[in-house]
Amino acid sequence: MKHCGTKRIETERLILRRFTPDDAGAMYRNWASDSEVTRFLTWPTHGSEEISRSLLEKWTESYSDDAYYQWAIVLKENGDEPIGSISGVRHDDRTDKVEIGYCIGKPWWHRGITSEALNAVIDFFFDQVGAIRVEAKHDKENPRSGMVMKKCGMKYEGTLRSADRNNQGICDVCIHSVLKDER
Repeated sequence: MKHCGTKRIETERLILRRFTPDDAGAMYRNWASDSEVTRFLTWPTHGSEEISRSLLEKWTESYSDDAYYQWAIVLKENGDEPIGSISGVRHDDRTDKVEIGYCIGKPWWHRGITSEALNAVIDFFFDQVGAIRVEAKHDKENPRSGMVMKKCGMKYEGTLRSADRNNQGICDVCIHSVLKDER
């Protein structure tokens, strides 16, 4: 793959951009402090804005790595305030594969925003990075996340039993993917 780092992506309603430490208040307020949003995630609910700021400082430093992909999801109608995040959480250069993870604040659920962001990032990884497979996974108990994946053309491949851990503990994980030649 030809890693190029986190580039700005624009869609009809969204701007996907790099985070800055100044986004800490919005991150904390809009999703990271909400235990319902983080219920099925692998990182704990943030207990303070300072935790969000510390994480964003690490992410900002990581942007110097061309193989690092972490976007703030910004709804254009909201100005420049992030409402969620989407990232390439893992990649395998041997198989040209990228795994995507995402989360968005509860007030923006069920509005097609996450699928719009996911579609844009899938296209980015195929068109700019040269991936041939993009995959994502979700806790079996969180089927709505799987519906986002399916809406973006990802195919359900199966469920791995007791194969991951999130804030609910050890869980069954459903795997979805899309190949470049399927887009």
